[in-house]
Amino acid sequence: MTLSLNDYIGAFSQHDNLSALTGIGRGIEREALRVLPEGKLSTHGHYHQLGSALTHEQITTDYAESLLEFITPVSHSPEQTIAQLQDIQKFTFENIEGEWLWPMSMPCFVSDADTIELAQYGSSNIGTMKTVYRQGLKNRYGSMMQVIAGIHFNFSFSHDFWTLQQSLHENTQPLDEFISEGYFSILRNYKRFCWLIPYLYGSSPVICRSFLQGRETSLPFKQTPFGALYLEHATSLRMSDLGYTSSEQSSLKICYNNLADYVEAVQQAIKLKSNDFAEIGVKVDGKYQQLNDNVLQIENELYAPIRPKRVAKSGEKPSQALGKRGVEYIEVRALDVNPFVETGISIEQVYFLDVFLTFCAFAGDHELDCESQRVNEKNMHEVVLRGRDPALLLADINTDGVSTEKSVKQWGNELFEQMQQVATLLDQAYHSTKYTEAVTREWAKITDSNLTPSAQILAIVQEQKLTDYSLAQAKKYQEQAIQRDYQFYSQEHFIESAKQSHIERQAIENEDTLNFDDFLEHYFNK
Repeated sequence: MTLSLNDYIGAFSQHDNLSALTGIGRGIEREALRVLPEGKLSTHGHYHQLGSALTHEQITTDYAESLLEFITPVSHSPEQTIAQLQDIQKFTFENIEGEWLWPMSMPCFVSDADTIELAQYGSSNIGTMKTVYRQGLKNRYGSMMQVIAGIHFNFSFSHDFWTLQQSLHENTQPLDEFISEGYFSILRNYKRFCWLIPYLYGSSPVICRSFLQGRETSLPFKQTPFGALYLEHATSLRMSDLGYTSSEQSSLKICYNNLADYVEAVQQAIKLKSNDFAEIGVKVDGKYQQLNDNVLQIENELYAPIRPKRVAKSGEKPSQALGKRGVEYIEVRALDVNPFVETGISIEQVYFLDVFLTFCAFAGDHELDCESQRVNEKNMHEVVLRGRDPALLLADINTDGVSTEKSVKQWGNELFEQMQQVATLLDQAYHSTKYTEAVTREWAKITDSNLTPSAQILAIVQEQKLTDYSLAQAKKYQEQAIQRDYQFYSQEHFIESAKQSHIERQAIENEDTLNFDDFLEHYFNK
């Protein structure tokens, strides 16, 4: 049974059904480079007092030792989620010996990419595997790409939401299967409309010249009066070919039409050989250069603006968890670090993302063929490089496969008119005005591109050095965090969590029985 946006609005706005919209689950993963006050990348290892990067649930590292990652647990309150992130950062600031957190997505000045130390996770097989995986990323894409920071936003609807959805659709299949289909419908609509995310929130139109490390680029960069490089209408260079993309993965046909095909495609991609990566070698002179020479070493290497997710059990691959138990939540990955707030993501963004993803759940269930996926990806590519260009036209493919050219302003206004209805519905459910306020705030950026963060950043770097501005923000955020009291957690919580994480890391190392070669063979054959 096919339902329209108006059908959903009408059904969920009924008094007995409004509560099904509450209980949205959210979590944030925030990446941030540790830097010295003079603006250089920190060369200090992961601080022991922060805990083990392998086993700590809230403070870990991403690609490099200096690239921290903060993780909040699932929360049903945007205010609580932000407070948790602030507490994690407060404890971090108190234990990194005067270092700061770089408030931008694109990295600070790096004189030599080879000096970026890979993240270390101890001597266990799983810890070694994580470091070797990063060695592979370095050899495949270069270190500079891997010290780009971003925000991942994890989102889930309540059980009641899906139960009501199933009833509205008069669907009789097992609920977990219906839920997975529902999330995949959201994924497809997100991919169709996700160009809106870098337009609204892209904050990386400019890079430090050192980011190129002497490489040639065909991008028509201009130079600020202080030497930084920028594209006049860019929104998110992080999401461009300079950042988190992989030309080698462009040949993969990852299907988002259903769970089974998606899992099969991902698992096949892990086995697909790459001629280019084979030239690197796997184990060279007794040292691993990558985990394997496939297009994907492991599933985490699949770069996508959104992913279906399920918490995996110990030793379980992500696709195995999805295949066995279905989709549990979705992970939005197209967000730049917001340099205008200390947490890298504002509470207003959280409210808008609630609206946007709920809209994607109500926007109809349309399958994506290869041509539609190609068009969606081209729209995204155009917006990250020239999203504020008034002459830019995007291609909107309707359910009949007919493509219509639309400007950002035209298409954006169409989407916001619909999202405004969703925001009103969420405000009714939550007894709030914050959702409509969030939509009004973002809608203004469609009318005036100068309000976008990318435009604001470009205005700033015409007046001062990118590094000077970034360090001033970093210093301010550190001072604010240290002066603020803990809100949700306590200092004792983090001290105890750090101690426990070191105990758990040691236990993992003590339990290893296989050598690393046999461990890898077992892992990939399992």
